[in-house]
Amino acid sequence: MIRKCLFPAAGYGTRFLPATKSMPKEMMPVVNKPLIEYGVEEAIQAGLDSMCIVTGRGKYAIMDHFDKNYELEHQIQGTNKEELLVDIRDVMDQATFTFIRQREMKGLGHAILTGRELIGDEAFAVILADDLCVNPDQGVLAQMAALYKQFRCSIVAVQEVPKDETHKYGIISGEMIKDNIYRVDDMIEKPDPEQSPSNLAIIGRYILTPDIFKIIENTEPGKGGEIQITDALLRQAKTGCVLAYKFKGHRFDCGSVEGYIEATNYCYENLYKKNEKTVSLNQFSTFREKR
Repeated sequence: MIRKCLFPAAGYGTRFLPATKSMPKEMMPVVNKPLIEYGVEEAIQAGLDSMCIVTGRGKYAIMDHFDKNYELEHQIQGTNKEELLVDIRDVMDQATFTFIRQREMKGLGHAILTGRELIGDEAFAVILADDLCVNPDQGVLAQMAALYKQFRCSIVAVQEVPKDETHKYGIISGEMIKDNIYRVDDMIEKPDPEQSPSNLAIIGRYILTPDIFKIIENTEPGKGGEIQITDALLRQAKTGCVLAYKFKGHRFDCGSVEGYIEATNYCYENLYKKNEKTVSLNQFSTFREKR
């Protein structure tokens, strides 16, 4: 149903300066894995196998991460450190990676439009890697992909936020048509609390139908002088249908220091330590045999 996932990854990551002065924010590690790898794993779990990444200047580390490093792999071949590359090798085997550069930073809507050449004329997912979403049972994007099979329209992931934080997000309002599913009738980018239509905030997971590209092309710059995806989605909602889905799982804003620390602590306790306990010499031997 949906094969491709678009990763807008051209931003400067200014909230994490000076760390992001020379390192892409998408490559910041949560425990021992970069943010964008978590996103790619989520997309693969949802059944997607084509990763389309919109990069910018100085983002070569993202491309290198999803490629072989012959010198490193040769140096650790046959040692127990080779096991540490199992996850990324699996990711590289299960997906293809294509890249395109966004020459100017003109907002999320423009970044998505830049990826048009990689997507083509088909529905696709969008993941913002600095929104780390974790759910042990079913990833957020897998939940949304299942909804797309049923409704065949654009879908945004939302969560409730404190009223005094609505100015940080795109906010939706709409009629609940099923449990945790809303038909969107309004959508505002970063409204002041007194102007916010609800406290349902859009987070970095989308499924978009291909007509969104034409709509973005005809969308004027909005808040901050940028082309906002919320403005384009509102136009789509007025002429067709856009759903908002209150997802199951944990979401961490890893673009902020507080959210990044929370994500690191959570992943260390709930993912890394549990995985570490399951590692054994037998598993490593099995890996060696497969290679």
